[in-house]
Amino acid sequence: QVQLVESEGGLVQAGGSLTLSCAASERTFSPYYTGWFRQAPGKEREFVAGVSWSGGSTSYADSVKGRFTISRDNAKKTIILQMNSLKPEDTAVYYCAASIDYRGDVILYREYEYNYWGQGTQVTVSS
Repeated sequence: QVQLVESEGGLVQAGGSLTLSCAASERTFSPYYTGWFRQAPGKEREFVAGVSWSGGSTSYADSVKGRFTISRDNAKKTIILQMNSLKPEDTAVYYCAASIDYRGDVILYREYEYNYWGQGTQVTVSS
């Protein structure tokens, strides 16, 4: 069973930056779609960012648009989430996700559309 392994999150001050990466346990793993979700304490898990299978399209939650950037390195089989201008409300457990079910050159926004999930990594932003 392929596993997605996220890099360690961390504690950053408001206004700071942090980069999360996610790699598959098997180098032959080639998902069509990848994305990031997050879950804050007492809240449901929510979509943060996604990238299409071609890598040509990306989409972001309104709350992170202009501050976060998602990218994928197919050669290295990694998914990157660059987070800038972090705010305390960005504090959450962040999850990477991937799907191997082809649906066209689209972006997946719903949890049930993803087959594989990382274990989650804590990001805490202090004010």
